[in-house]
Amino acid sequence: MSGVRVLVGTRKGAFILSSDGQRERWDISGPHFPGWEIYHVKGSPADPDRLYASQSSGWFGQVIQRSDDGGATWEPVGNKFSYDGVPGTHQWYDGTPHPWEFARVWHLEPALEDPDTVYAGVEDAGLFRSTDGGRQWQELPGLRRHDSGPSWQPGAGGMCLHTILLDSSRPGRMFAAISAAGAFRSDDAGETWRPVNHGLRSEGIPDPAAEVGHCVHRIAMHPSRPDVLYMQKHWDVMRSDDSGESWHEVSGDLPSDFGFPIDVHAHEPDTIYVVPITSDSLHFPPEGKLRVYRSRTGGDEWEPLTKGLPQRDCYVNVLRDAMAVDSLDSCGVYFGTTGGQVYVSADAGDSWSTIVRDLPAVLSVEVQTLS
Repeated sequence: MSGVRVLVGTRKGAFILSSDGQRERWDISGPHFPGWEIYHVKGSPADPDRLYASQSSGWFGQVIQRSDDGGATWEPVGNKFSYDGVPGTHQWYDGTPHPWEFARVWHLEPALEDPDTVYAGVEDAGLFRSTDGGRQWQELPGLRRHDSGPSWQPGAGGMCLHTILLDSSRPGRMFAAISAAGAFRSDDAGETWRPVNHGLRSEGIPDPAAEVGHCVHRIAMHPSRPDVLYMQKHWDVMRSDDSGESWHEVSGDLPSDFGFPIDVHAHEPDTIYVVPITSDSLHFPPEGKLRVYRSRTGGDEWEPLTKGLPQRDCYVNVLRDAMAVDSLDSCGVYFGTTGGQVYVSADAGDSWSTIVRDLPAVLSVEVQTLS
């Protein structure tokens, strides 16, 4: 029977949750790297035993860890991330120039067909690639050197490149999202980039419809329909049907269109999931009710999914990388909270159960479907 491996990054270590295809009984391994912030853990689509983890500490800096046995053992690999050439500056919160500074790796995206190739999105807003299993890293400087780069400003969590999407139908096409610059697309494997933010509107910036300056929280894509993108923005849930060339709002009847994660059902490209949060100042669910919302129509029409989730006195948050789906026949949906709970739905969101409670605050959740 097929199984799943859930990779969880937290404020104080990584955890690996394993189950068979029923997803009812779980084995829990961890903490790996106890005490360290693990911003992201992700496995290679080409080799499920190859895992990469971003290990970070304000005291000890940034470490990339690699496992070749599904997380049973780990080794630190190359950890030198240097911006290419003269860094220059970007805008700080108050609009003054600020030098580009490397802080941490927010997101790791292994290549679709080569387990030794992996991309890293970092703070401040850089994109790096390794082709030797993470031992050596080179910046793809075309993104940071875009003409708009000097005008980028950080979001509340820093100026992070937090989303990397690879298009399996077009080997040279990839997307990146930066808080608070916006979404960008490359059609030449990351050599050159252009903003794809037409249709986004963001209050609080001088030009609400500017080419860049939008606080994109997350973008998602179904591999079978890569021209359709979904976005959770600082405010607004958005959709593009033309690879980011234009966007339109699909927030519909959500109780709040502020949130962080967004994901797509494994077998239904029109079925998407979000977790509404009260506001950008109140990072907890509306009315203290933890609800995942599902749209089966690609947005606009939403239904709350509540069975098994706390519906009173719940004041956790769900961060941008803390939701994932598996590809079993009955699609599983997973998310983790800042309260340390990891939830699973083995029926595409109809009902939920807790895999584990009382972990440190969850930063990321990824899932691997194992044969």
